[in-house]
Amino acid sequence: MKSVSYDSHLKVCQNKDWAIHKRECTALQEWAKAAPSPELFVPSDAVRCLGRLMWSRQKKGPDSTWRLKTREIDAMQSHRASLQESSFELHTHLSHALVRYLGIGSSEELVQFGSSSPRDLVDIISRFVTNTFSITTPTLTPIGASVSPTIALINHSCEPNAVVVFPRASETPSTHEPLMQVIALRNIEPEEEILTSYIDTTLPKALRQSSLKETYNFECSCPLCASMVGPDPRESVFCPKTCGGTCPAPTDESDVCRCVKCGAVVKNADAILDAVGVGQEGLDKATALQFKDPVKAKQLTTNLIPILTSSGLTPSSHPLLGLIRLHQSLLVESLPSPITQEALDDAIRAATRSNTGLAAVLQYGHPVRGIALAELGKLLAVDEPTPRESATPAEAALLYPPSGPSRLKLAYQTLVRARNELLVGFGTVNEGGQVGKDVRENIVALEKEIGVWKQGVKNVLEDTPKLARKP
Repeated sequence: MKSVSYDSHLKVCQNKDWAIHKRECTALQEWAKAAPSPELFVPSDAVRCLGRLMWSRQKKGPDSTWRLKTREIDAMQSHRASLQESSFELHTHLSHALVRYLGIGSSEELVQFGSSSPRDLVDIISRFVTNTFSITTPTLTPIGASVSPTIALINHSCEPNAVVVFPRASETPSTHEPLMQVIALRNIEPEEEILTSYIDTTLPKALRQSSLKETYNFECSCPLCASMVGPDPRESVFCPKTCGGTCPAPTDESDVCRCVKCGAVVKNADAILDAVGVGQEGLDKATALQFKDPVKAKQLTTNLIPILTSSGLTPSSHPLLGLIRLHQSLLVESLPSPITQEALDDAIRAATRSNTGLAAVLQYGHPVRGIALAELGKLLAVDEPTPRESATPAEAALLYPPSGPSRLKLAYQTLVRARNELLVGFGTVNEGGQVGKDVRENIVALEKEIGVWKQGVKNVLEDTPKLARKP
């Protein structure tokens, strides 16, 4: 079979998309001219995706077969008549941005896009907001937005039995676009409903419910929201008497909390509530600064994490887990070149805390868990710039991350665990996605390195008696 170059793929893609892209290109240029600041030169993914949808309608005409092809989108549920007050701002902003992006100057001009009134435009936006999916890289980094009427039919649960992922770029000769797939996280019985999560399930119940109500206009009654046996790890603190148990974190409604294991009462409820409030505010600020001012964002997470941990919050609690995950990302992004031992070890410790928190709130095989484990394994596998001098077994047991052969062994074990979870979260048929393939290559490389090290030790042990007999 004759191979087709990437440039050929790109040319085919450009030709097929030109009818829409020539409009998009002009709109992007006009948008940039009117942008008040450089960071606003490009409209959001939502505006660009909606723009493509509207141009497609315009290109085909309101009475053409395009209307038949888009009947699934038109049939999707709109919450225009029951929008929450908190959603008004988002829908209003999207409406104004879309109108400006399309260059619409009057209500009459909406007709060419298959809409007879501003109400129809709001309906389209509502359907989009309610049914859109984030397109991600194989490492779960958002890179765009899409609408899939079929997959949008899947209902929500905070304890999903399936996930929507983009394991890798398409290998089809005609396109390099990511492929959306629904992957089962466990065996799904006949007649059992397939359920995915619309939101971040590491968040506590109140925030999950608020997000679902605001965006999707419903209250979740899944098992996780309806009942929780024991403290929710998303809202928990360690036992004040360090018995090994945990306590429900205090709330504004209830500040009397006891350890479920020994019954000890949490006495610093006000301090915990204050720490959570400060942590949430700091997480919001650091997230907003993540790309604009990463140095400031890292300073915020560095200062806030000790405050929350000293208050007794477990690594899986909100907002501590969010701060830990962001802190890890910032540390990895800011690793110096050449890398230093201190910076590498700090990143490994942050990745370990992140994995500990995620393991408590996400089920085995969840893609986020698999990616997090892979990141930790790869950090452990990085060659140490200045390995620590040998320590006694007792001393070595207290040191983390370990150094030398112990670190190499831990890296191998972590990557094996990561691959096992990636095979679940991104599908065995996909070999765990692109990340799973990369991890497999890392495992093979470590096996060779460990084999060389073991052989070297064996050779030394075999030669030692001979050396000892020499005069």
